[in-house]
Amino acid sequence: MTGTGEHQPVLLREAVDALQVKAEGTYVDGTFGRGGHARAVLERLGPAGRLLAVDCDPQAVAIGREIADRRLVVMHHRFGDLTGALKLAGIEVEESVDGVLLDVGVSSPQLDDARRGFSFRYDAPLDMRMDTTQGETAAEWLRRASVREIAEVIRRYGEERFAVQIAEKVVAARREQPLATTGQLAALVRAAVRTREPGQDAATRTFQALRIHINQELEQLALVLPQAMTVLKQGGRLVVISFHSLEDRIVKHFLRSEAMPDQASRRLPLRAADLPRARLRLVGKPARASAAEVAANPRARSALMRVAEKTVPMAA
Repeated sequence: MTGTGEHQPVLLREAVDALQVKAEGTYVDGTFGRGGHARAVLERLGPAGRLLAVDCDPQAVAIGREIADRRLVVMHHRFGDLTGALKLAGIEVEESVDGVLLDVGVSSPQLDDARRGFSFRYDAPLDMRMDTTQGETAAEWLRRASVREIAEVIRRYGEERFAVQIAEKVVAARREQPLATTGQLAALVRAAVRTREPGQDAATRTFQALRIHINQELEQLALVLPQAMTVLKQGGRLVVISFHSLEDRIVKHFLRSEAMPDQASRRLPLRAADLPRARLRLVGKPARASAAEVAANPRARSALMRVAEKTVPMAA
């Protein structure tokens, strides 16, 4: 079974407004998905504007390349190598971009397509790769990983209390038969989790953890943020939409650290104008989807958007 619902980009107007799109500007959508944010950016760009859209999912890239717009370049690439993507697109790396948008995590089409193996709602091959052209599937990893390795991933990325019990059941089950489908894994997890959170399937945390691990999602996010600092022009905007606390923690800590000026020794006789300046300015408070958007798109409930602007050095 494959879901047929259309993808609804989260915080669409808020994210594009936060970018402050300039007609002649250059922008990067590091997570194209089904192109909702990218299309909205294109609507605000003038004839000389440029948009580089990046996604590691071949299906997303194929959809993007159907858009006939000479201002748009769609690239099959991981956003964790942002500077590499710019080089391949023929865009200068140092301070060449007016805005970077990241809508991180799994997309609705990936969850709704049973063949991708992201969801426990369907019994399907246990894949979970965003980039289906390379890398190890979740099934392959579970066949070789130790109890300790499995438990660590489920505990770290799923914050699951019963991580050890789940890992032990997985390893015991594979001695009889290799885990091959989402249904097999979900059944094992449900048998191992003794208590459930109201309204949440017992398999939710484990599936999230494996997906994050297989795709190295948090590592990719940690890699892209400092690269965004490199490619943004002074006054350029970084907009990041995250969907769970592990992602937001990385974003929050990075933005706060860059918004703090380098510390100078109190003993140095410096004027205020000579003090080190922060590299980023935080813009507004973290934004959440409105009640109306959550009602129309329940996935938006957990979305949190943070915005920052690269600062302009003080004149000498």
